[in-house]
Amino acid sequence: MDNFGFVRVAAATPALKVADCEYNTEKIIQMINDAEQKGVSAIVFPELCITAYSCGDLFLQRLLLQQAERSLLQILDASKEVHPVIITGMPLEVSNRLYNVAVVLSAGKILGVVPKTYLPNYSEFYEMRWFSSSRELKEDTVCLCDSCVPIGTDLIFETEQFRFAIDICEDLWTPVPPSSISSLHGAEIIFNLSASNETTGKHSYRKALVSQQSARCIVGYVYAAAGNGESTTDIVFAGSSLIAENGAILVEGERFSFDSKLTVADIDVERLRNDRLKNKSFSSSECKILSLAQYRNVFVEQKTHVSDFSLSRYISSSPFVPVNDDTLNERCEEIFSIQIGGLAKRMLHTNIKTAVIGVSGGLDSTLALLVLAKTFDKIGLSRQNIYGITMPGFGTTDRTYSNAIKLMEALGVTIKEISIKDAVIQHFKDIEHSEDVHDITYENSQARERTQILMDYANKVNGLVIGTGDLSELALGWCTYNGDHMSMYAVNTGVPKTLVRTLVSWIADTRMDAASRLILDDVVETPVSPELLPADKDGNIAQKTEDVVGPYILHDFFLYYVLRFGFSPSKIYFLARNAFVEQYADGEILKWLKVFFRRFFTQQFKRSCLPDGPKVGSVNLSPRGDWRMPSDASMALWMKEVDSLG
Repeated sequence: MDNFGFVRVAAATPALKVADCEYNTEKIIQMINDAEQKGVSAIVFPELCITAYSCGDLFLQRLLLQQAERSLLQILDASKEVHPVIITGMPLEVSNRLYNVAVVLSAGKILGVVPKTYLPNYSEFYEMRWFSSSRELKEDTVCLCDSCVPIGTDLIFETEQFRFAIDICEDLWTPVPPSSISSLHGAEIIFNLSASNETTGKHSYRKALVSQQSARCIVGYVYAAAGNGESTTDIVFAGSSLIAENGAILVEGERFSFDSKLTVADIDVERLRNDRLKNKSFSSSECKILSLAQYRNVFVEQKTHVSDFSLSRYISSSPFVPVNDDTLNERCEEIFSIQIGGLAKRMLHTNIKTAVIGVSGGLDSTLALLVLAKTFDKIGLSRQNIYGITMPGFGTTDRTYSNAIKLMEALGVTIKEISIKDAVIQHFKDIEHSEDVHDITYENSQARERTQILMDYANKVNGLVIGTGDLSELALGWCTYNGDHMSMYAVNTGVPKTLVRTLVSWIADTRMDAASRLILDDVVETPVSPELLPADKDGNIAQKTEDVVGPYILHDFFLYYVLRFGFSPSKIYFLARNAFVEQYADGEILKWLKVFFRRFFTQQFKRSCLPDGPKVGSVNLSPRGDWRMPSDASMALWMKEVDSLG
């Protein structure tokens, strides 16, 4: 069974009773069985959950410690019949010292014991009264439940799917948590057994810690905190459960529940490995840390689930576009500012006071024109120094022509109209091509004529030609070589088509007056087209790009996972089927996935000589930094896998 690198994990918060090990064990086993039904590979419980965390001086009672070990035996026995690795907390006596430990179990075996390192010493959590730090541990093995098992903070547990290590509560709140070191020794998921209580504002800080630690260490971070049943003599425990992956909170459990709660998520370990592979700062840190400490690897024998894997995780169909409104506004503001900042620097560096741009009334040229107008405002130049040139051709429709003119009027730029029809017809005569043959020559001749006009007019007015093509077009090669492919500075090269549409809508809503907003709204609703073929009999756009190359929402999805994480076609197909389950049939997704990989490989030569332009996100195709690929690289390996999916 192929899980495509996903590992299903769970953070458990059982309803407990203080010092009632039998009751607590029953609840723990119930939650283990629940995790089994959900296909979980590893489950972590809160700190000291066998006894409960808030036992106080009862931790020094021999009966409680003995019962805790008997309860562990029951959990160990239950683990024989289930698949998940189990990580549970308990007090453990070792050589006349008491330790707060995590015990790792699987398939009826204790695999290892990890003691807590950092013990809180403030009023509500004075653990030093009862427990010793791992720094006081002299042994590297311990006898537990009639087995001699490794003990220490130097343990990395390795399953067939992933490697993991342990933090315990306060460990996370320190300047250098143990997980910072263990992640550099290969741990890909960190499980934290916690008993963090609730005070005003603490939960937000805790979430930030989990998120940031998962990002710094490039790990999945699974955090399970004590909840219902812990003593409320002085403090309250809410059962905060969090699962994060490389800075993103995947899921957050319900707090203040009176029932046992299981929080489940699928962590993409392959994605983490790919990020580590690309992140040289991570590998550089690894080299230094590895010389300072040695870790022991513990192999985990684990039953594997045989049922078909079904993803339990939200996959956005538009990974370039934030789904949260607050985040969307912040991101759009940043992207627009980056585009403006990049162009402003180029204008100031060249000391050029004018710019030339082709305005078609389509999405890309609209965004580029908006960037250009705001750039001139920023550097104190008159918008009259912007020459917006509309160049009607054989496929230009009244809708796009009207929108182009109205937008330029609204922005106050200098408007020029130069028809390309006569020049292209003369060109057809020169190269002996019939204007009735609507082939690639017919289309590209128009695109190159437009580029020649822009370049020559820029020479005339001593201006820069501002490119309008976007990242998605570059990925697919949907541009005419030395036509719309070329400019003097290209402001949209880092922006994929789905984000172009979002940005134009955002600018319309936040930066424009009511009349201009109507123009931009219509631009957004206009079908994407190069308008190189004649309109239909009703004067509407006949040449729709997405009918030819496929939906941009699919291609942007493919592009994101190819460039950002280096995923294989099979995994991208799997993710797309989840993301577009209600939008596209499997056969449709596969059809356009084949188109994507074929065009992505064959069109690299266009990307190898791109004009300068600003990078705005984590994915970019600049040949000078982000994507260095031979123009003649073979696509055979990728196409073979794509073909196998059908």
